[in-house]
Amino acid sequence: MVHINRVYTRAGDDGTTALGGGQRVAKDSLRIESYGTVDELNSTVGVAVALGMDDSLKGPFFVIQQVLFNVGSDLCILEDDKKRFAVPGIEPRHVEQLEGWIDGWNDDLEPLKSFILPGGDACAAQLHVARTVCRRAERLVIALGREEPVGGQVVPYLNRLSDLLFVAARYQAKLSGTGDILWDSRGY
Repeated sequence: MVHINRVYTRAGDDGTTALGGGQRVAKDSLRIESYGTVDELNSTVGVAVALGMDDSLKGPFFVIQQVLFNVGSDLCILEDDKKRFAVPGIEPRHVEQLEGWIDGWNDDLEPLKSFILPGGDACAAQLHVARTVCRRAERLVIALGREEPVGGQVVPYLNRLSDLLFVAARYQAKLSGTGDILWDSRGY
Protein backbone atom coordinates (compact mmCIF):
# COMPACT_ATOMS: atom_id res chain seq x y z
CA MET A 1 0.00 0.00 0.00
CA VAL A 2 1.24 3.46 -0.87
CA HIS A 3 1.68 5.89 2.01
CA ILE A 4 2.56 9.49 1.14
CA ASN A 5 3.12 12.01 3.92
CA ARG A 6 4.57 14.77 1.75
CA VAL A 7 4.23 15.50 -1.93
CA TYR A 8 7.62 17.17 -2.26
CA THR A 9 10.95 15.66 -1.21
CA ARG A 10 13.46 17.97 -2.95
CA ALA A 11 15.34 14.81 -4.00
CA GLY A 12 14.62 15.56 -7.66
CA ASP A 13 15.97 19.08 -7.63
CA ASP A 14 19.16 17.79 -9.24
CA GLY A 15 17.25 16.53 -12.30
CA THR A 16 17.09 12.89 -11.23
CA THR A 17 14.33 10.68 -9.89
CA ALA A 18 14.17 7.26 -8.28
CA LEU A 19 12.92 4.14 -10.01
CA GLY A 20 10.84 1.68 -8.03
CA GLY A 21 13.98 -0.28 -7.15
CA GLY A 22 15.72 2.81 -5.77
CA GLN A 23 18.10 3.56 -8.67
CA ARG A 24 18.49 7.26 -9.49
CA VAL A 25 18.08 8.15 -13.16
CA ALA A 26 17.77 11.36 -15.15
CA LYS A 27 14.24 12.68 -15.27
CA ASP A 28 14.45 12.83 -19.06
CA SER A 29 15.64 9.23 -19.46
CA LEU A 30 13.72 7.04 -21.89
CA ARG A 31 12.33 4.93 -19.04
CA ILE A 32 10.93 8.00 -17.28
CA GLU A 33 9.58 9.35 -20.59
CA SER A 34 7.89 5.99 -21.15
CA TYR A 35 6.03 5.71 -17.88
CA GLY A 36 5.48 9.46 -17.74
CA THR A 37 3.65 9.21 -21.04
CA VAL A 38 1.60 6.31 -19.67
CA ASP A 39 0.66 8.62 -16.77
CA GLU A 40 -0.31 11.31 -19.30
CA LEU A 41 -2.39 8.70 -21.13
CA ASN A 42 -4.21 7.80 -17.92
CA SER A 43 -4.98 11.48 -17.37
CA THR A 44 -6.35 11.89 -20.90
CA VAL A 45 -8.57 8.86 -20.34
CA GLY A 46 -9.77 10.44 -17.09
CA VAL A 47 -10.76 13.58 -19.00
CA ALA A 48 -12.73 11.47 -21.48
CA VAL A 49 -14.64 9.81 -18.64
CA ALA A 50 -15.32 13.21 -17.03
CA LEU A 51 -16.61 14.66 -20.31
CA GLY A 52 -19.75 12.57 -20.23
CA MET A 53 -18.77 9.07 -21.27
CA ASP A 54 -21.72 6.76 -21.83
CA ASP A 55 -22.42 4.70 -18.71
CA SER A 56 -21.90 1.44 -20.63
CA LEU A 57 -18.23 2.39 -21.19
CA LYS A 58 -17.42 3.64 -17.69
CA GLY A 59 -16.86 0.21 -16.11
CA PRO A 60 -14.31 -0.93 -18.69
CA PHE A 61 -12.55 2.44 -18.55
CA PHE A 62 -12.32 2.24 -14.75
CA VAL A 63 -10.50 -1.08 -15.24
CA ILE A 64 -8.29 0.41 -17.99
CA GLN A 65 -7.23 3.25 -15.70
CA GLN A 66 -6.34 0.76 -12.97
CA VAL A 67 -4.32 -1.35 -15.42
CA LEU A 68 -2.53 1.74 -16.73
CA PHE A 69 -1.18 2.20 -13.20
CA ASN A 70 0.06 -1.39 -13.47
CA VAL A 71 1.77 -0.47 -16.75
CA GLY A 72 3.50 2.40 -14.95
CA SER A 73 4.52 0.04 -12.17
CA ASP A 74 5.80 -2.48 -14.71
CA LEU A 75 7.93 0.22 -16.35
CA CYS A 76 9.29 1.86 -13.19
CA ILE A 77 10.82 -1.38 -11.91
CA LEU A 78 13.80 -2.79 -13.81
CA GLU A 79 13.29 -6.36 -15.01
CA ASP A 80 16.05 -7.67 -12.71
CA ASP A 81 14.38 -5.99 -9.72
CA LYS A 82 11.03 -7.65 -10.41
CA LYS A 83 12.45 -10.79 -8.82
CA ARG A 84 12.93 -8.87 -5.54
CA PHE A 85 9.75 -6.77 -5.51
CA ALA A 86 6.17 -7.94 -5.76
CA VAL A 87 4.85 -5.45 -8.31
CA PRO A 88 1.74 -5.56 -10.44
CA GLY A 89 2.60 -6.18 -14.05
CA ILE A 90 0.87 -6.69 -17.36
CA GLU A 91 -0.19 -10.20 -18.27
CA PRO A 92 -1.73 -11.76 -21.39
CA ARG A 93 -5.14 -11.65 -19.67
CA HIS A 94 -5.01 -7.86 -19.70
CA VAL A 95 -4.50 -7.83 -23.47
CA GLU A 96 -7.25 -10.42 -23.95
CA GLN A 97 -9.65 -8.31 -21.88
CA LEU A 98 -9.08 -5.36 -24.21
CA GLU A 99 -9.69 -7.58 -27.23
CA GLY A 100 -13.02 -8.71 -25.75
CA TRP A 101 -14.20 -5.13 -25.31
CA ILE A 102 -13.00 -4.17 -28.79
CA ASP A 103 -14.88 -7.07 -30.39
CA GLY A 104 -18.07 -6.35 -28.43
CA TRP A 105 -18.20 -2.65 -29.27
CA ASN A 106 -17.06 -3.11 -32.85
CA ASP A 107 -19.92 -5.58 -33.48
CA ASP A 108 -22.34 -2.67 -32.87
CA LEU A 109 -20.60 -0.32 -35.34
CA GLU A 110 -20.96 0.06 -39.08
CA PRO A 111 -17.92 -1.19 -41.00
CA LEU A 112 -15.56 1.63 -41.93
CA LYS A 113 -15.55 2.68 -45.57
CA SER A 114 -13.39 5.76 -45.00
CA PHE A 115 -10.94 7.12 -42.50
CA ILE A 116 -12.62 9.16 -39.81
CA LEU A 117 -11.72 12.52 -38.38
CA PRO A 118 -11.24 12.80 -34.63
CA GLY A 119 -14.42 14.32 -33.26
CA GLY A 120 -17.96 13.41 -32.42
CA ASP A 121 -19.02 14.55 -28.99
CA ALA A 122 -16.47 15.91 -26.49
CA CYS A 123 -15.85 12.49 -24.94
CA ALA A 124 -15.28 10.79 -28.32
CA ALA A 125 -12.89 13.56 -29.35
CA GLN A 126 -10.97 13.13 -26.07
CA LEU A 127 -10.77 9.37 -26.66
CA HIS A 128 -9.06 10.17 -29.97
CA VAL A 129 -6.57 12.36 -28.07
CA ALA A 130 -5.99 9.45 -25.69
CA ARG A 131 -5.41 7.17 -28.70
CA THR A 132 -2.63 9.41 -30.00
CA VAL A 133 -1.00 9.64 -26.55
CA CYS A 134 -1.22 5.85 -26.32
CA ARG A 135 0.57 5.47 -29.66
CA ARG A 136 3.33 7.81 -28.42
CA ALA A 137 3.67 5.76 -25.22
CA GLU A 138 3.91 2.61 -27.32
CA ARG A 139 6.67 4.14 -29.49
CA LEU A 140 8.63 5.21 -26.41
CA VAL A 141 8.36 1.77 -24.79
CA ILE A 142 9.50 0.12 -28.04
CA ALA A 143 12.53 2.44 -28.09
CA LEU A 144 13.21 1.67 -24.41
CA GLY A 145 12.96 -2.04 -25.15
CA ARG A 146 15.78 -1.70 -27.70
CA GLU A 147 18.04 -0.32 -24.92
CA GLU A 148 17.03 -2.47 -21.95
CA PRO A 149 14.50 -5.17 -21.08
CA VAL A 150 10.86 -4.24 -20.45
CA GLY A 151 7.88 -6.34 -19.44
CA GLY A 152 6.88 -8.61 -22.29
CA GLN A 153 3.20 -7.65 -22.32
CA VAL A 154 3.59 -3.85 -22.06
CA VAL A 155 3.89 -3.21 -25.80
CA PRO A 156 1.06 -5.60 -26.75
CA TYR A 157 -1.15 -3.95 -24.09
CA LEU A 158 -0.44 -0.43 -25.36
CA ASN A 159 -0.88 -1.57 -28.96
CA ARG A 160 -4.26 -3.13 -28.22
CA LEU A 161 -5.29 -0.20 -26.03
CA SER A 162 -4.78 2.24 -28.89
CA ASP A 163 -7.05 0.04 -31.01
CA LEU A 164 -9.60 -0.01 -28.20
CA LEU A 165 -9.48 3.78 -27.86
CA PHE A 166 -10.25 4.14 -31.58
CA VAL A 167 -13.21 1.75 -31.38
CA ALA A 168 -14.40 3.29 -28.10
CA ALA A 169 -14.32 6.78 -29.68
CA ARG A 170 -16.49 5.52 -32.56
CA TYR A 171 -18.80 3.71 -30.15
CA GLN A 172 -19.13 6.77 -27.89
CA ALA A 173 -19.89 8.92 -30.95
CA LYS A 174 -22.59 6.45 -31.99
CA LEU A 175 -24.12 6.31 -28.51
CA SER A 176 -24.12 10.12 -28.23
CA GLY A 177 -25.89 10.43 -31.59
CA THR A 178 -23.09 12.34 -33.32
CA GLY A 179 -21.67 9.40 -35.26
CA ASP A 180 -18.45 9.23 -37.25
CA ILE A 181 -17.09 12.24 -39.11
CA LEU A 182 -15.75 10.83 -42.34
CA TRP A 183 -12.60 12.03 -44.08
CA ASP A 184 -13.30 13.50 -47.48
CA SER A 185 -10.25 12.72 -49.62
CA ARG A 186 -11.18 15.07 -52.48
CA GLY A 187 -8.36 17.42 -51.53
CA TYR A 188 -9.43 20.51 -49.69
